[in-house]
Amino acid sequence: MTVSGQTLTRIQSLARLYQTGYRSNTVDATIKKLISMERSRLQAELDELVGHLHGFEQQYHLSSEEFHHRFQAGEMGDDADMFEWDAFYLMWLSAREQLDALQAERI
Repeated sequence: MTVSGQTLTRIQSLARLYQTGYRSNTVDATIKKLISMERSRLQAELDELVGHLHGFEQQYHLSSEEFHHRFQAGEMGDDADMFEWDAFYLMWLSAREQLDALQAERI
């Protein structure tokens, strides 16, 4: 089993334990802290990616979202810049989705 698989199994074990009525201030505080740390890491990653995206947007006078749609439609050519810009945009979308998932967990 992979490390991420082991982590998921452990989280599921805790979830099952909590579903039985178990409570622990230590576990609660630890999970809250882990989520907070992950939010901070993702926000820093997003900030860095936004910097990369902004550079491309300034250079090509086009929003990253519009670029992505046009690139996927084959309208932007195949220069290395285009592939790099699209990769940064996809990374930004993924990080944004992950952060949104963690934000939804706020209590």
